[in-house]
Amino acid sequence: MATNSGLPDFDRLWDYDHPEVSEKAFREILPRASGEADEPCRLELLTQIARAQGLQRRFEDAHRTLDEVEANLKDAPARVGLRFLLERGRVLNSSGKPDEARPLFRQAWEFSRSQGEDALAIDAAHMLGIVELPEAQLAWNLCALELAERSPDPRAQRWLGSLYNNIGWTYHDQGQYEEALDTFRRALEWREAAGEAKAVTIARWSVARALRSLDRCEEALAIQRDLLEEQEQRGERDGYVHEELGECLLALGQPGAAQLHFARAFETLTADPWLAEHEPARLQRLQSLGRDGSGGGLR
Repeated sequence: MATNSGLPDFDRLWDYDHPEVSEKAFREILPRASGEADEPCRLELLTQIARAQGLQRRFEDAHRTLDEVEANLKDAPARVGLRFLLERGRVLNSSGKPDEARPLFRQAWEFSRSQGEDALAIDAAHMLGIVELPEAQLAWNLCALELAERSPDPRAQRWLGSLYNNIGWTYHDQGQYEEALDTFRRALEWREAAGEAKAVTIARWSVARALRSLDRCEEALAIQRDLLEEQEQRGERDGYVHEELGECLLALGQPGAAQLHFARAFETLTADPWLAEHEPARLQRLQSLGRDGSGGGLR
C-alpha cells in the first residue's frame, strides 16, 4: 500500500522464510510514515513487524508492538483494525493459545466481509482453517478458496496457491488421499503459472507425498529424486526431500538405501526449532532409521 510519503507496497516485502529480513525491511521504511496523513500506514506496518517478530518466536516483542497499534485504534481506519485482529490472533496461535486466537479470527472474518476487504477476509478464513476444530477446518478453507476464486481483487487472487496447498493438507490429514492429490496438483499448476520457483518445488514435493500415501511409491520416489538432483545442482540440502526419499525406499523394501537419506534428513531437520518442539518423535525416528536402517512403520 503506497502513501503520499511514497511508501512501497510493504506486503510485497515479505520473505516468510526469513522473518528477520522482513522485519528489517519494514523498520527501514517505518520512519517514512511520520506525518499525520501516514499514521494509518504506520500502524499497518507495525502489525507486519509484529507478525515478523512472532515468526521469530519473539512473542512478547510482538505483543508489545501490537499494544502500540491497539492504543491508536480509536481513530484509525477499519483496515488497521482488521490487520490488528489478524496479527494478534496469529501471535496467540503461534505461542500455543489457539482458543484465545479463534474469536479474533472470527471477528476479523465478519468485519472484513462487511468492509469488502476480500484479501483480509481470506486471510481470516484461512487462519480459522488452522485453529478451528478438525471437523470445521475444511469448510473454512473452502470458504476462503471460493472467495479467492471469484474476487476481482488481485491481492485476494494471490491467495489461491496457498489455499490449494492448505486444503490439500487438510484432505491428507483426514485420510482423503485422492482428494489431496488432486488439490496438490491444482496448487502445482497455479504455482507454475505464477512462476514461483520455490513454491513450485514445495508443490511437487506435496504431490509426491500424496502419491506415497496412495502406495504409489515408485512415482513418489521419481519426483523426490528429481527434486534432490535439482537441489544438489544448486548446492542446497532439503531435509524433507531426504526424509521422503528414505520413506519411499523403505516402503519399497530398500532399508539400506533409505538409511543415508534418513541420516541426512535428521542432520538437517534437527536444527528446526518448530519440529524439535512439536514433533520430537518424528526426529527420533529419523535418527534411529539413519543409524540402523530398520523399519518401525511408516508415518
